[in-house]
Amino acid sequence: MRGLTGSIATGKSTVAQMLKELGAEIIDADQISREVVQPGQTGWQQVANAFPEVINPDHTIDRQKLASIIFADKTARARLEAIIHPLVFDRIRAQGELLERQGKIVFADIPLLYETNCQEWLDEVWLVYVPEAIQLQRLMNRDHLSEAEALQRIRAQIPIEIKKQLADRVIDNSGSLWETKLQVDSLWHQIIE
Repeated sequence: MRGLTGSIATGKSTVAQMLKELGAEIIDADQISREVVQPGQTGWQQVANAFPEVINPDHTIDRQKLASIIFADKTARARLEAIIHPLVFDRIRAQGELLERQGKIVFADIPLLYETNCQEWLDEVWLVYVPEAIQLQRLMNRDHLSEAEALQRIRAQIPIEIKKQLADRVIDNSGSLWETKLQVDSLWHQIIE
């Protein structure tokens, strides 16, 4: 199983969609992380115990409130990650093994791949890269954040330049969508040959 990662606002979801269109199976860590904290799930109960202030009257989690807490407090972020990451990674590995046994090419789309040492159990890592200046502008525009808020979220992750050095394959997404697609197509053909 291969890992697909990037940093916030680098275009990882765009590349994941391109890979899916080529025939890859994409296991989305963000989607799984939402599933494991649905009311009634083990993760939900653990989040409710650790962060009771983020539980809405209908028992859903106020994700914006939770994000504002964890991006402002490293200890809170570590506490949330200790709850969610083991649940998510166990599910990714189980789904990935099943799909690979069926002969599928599988990518685990994991935003915090290096931050959580997932490279240790993945066959290789593909990184979606843009320089930090582009990342900052895209994040501010996409999420309507101030520069300070966007930088706070970017700095909560390993710098993109370090991830670039660690990755097995790099897709530069700072140009046009067409240029990104050409890179994805080329890498895809290398792995299916």
